[in-house]
Amino acid sequence: MKSTYDKIRLLYQSNFMDFLVDFGYAGLFSAAFLAATILPLGSEVILVSLLISGLSPTALVVVASIGNVLGSYTNYLIGAYLSQSKAQRWLKISDKELEQAQQRFKKYGTLSLCFAWLPVIGDPLTLIAGVLRVKLLHFFTLVTIGKAGRYCVLAYLTLYAL
Repeated sequence: MKSTYDKIRLLYQSNFMDFLVDFGYAGLFSAAFLAATILPLGSEVILVSLLISGLSPTALVVVASIGNVLGSYTNYLIGAYLSQSKAQRWLKISDKELEQAQQRFKKYGTLSLCFAWLPVIGDPLTLIAGVLRVKLLHFFTLVTIGKAGRYCVLAYLTLYAL
């Protein structure tokens, strides 16, 4: 059973998502950027909606990827310039999520940034990259590969599953 708060939150998110879809590419960029930072927002619904509406799949994937990578770069900057505990509180990352991200970095190194698109662990990975001062060229390359790859797969499935 959903509480009144949950119902209001769902209504808000639905209206906000509709609002972003109405702005096309700019709305997708905003959603992708925010989804990679602090808000519990998904850009996938907006991407799919815009694909179905007939906008250019290539342009949508590029816009979503750039927005999402820049959002991740925001997390990187937070990790690089704030104390770890302040960054963790600001991003609402639990100790467990942060520990998981650190373990992935120890086990897989910077290649784990290819998985920055994953829910729950993606934001902490990009934050840890900032804390550890991962080279920006490596950061941008790996995060872009993962995030653009995800949007390409989603666009492909949307266009050819219909």
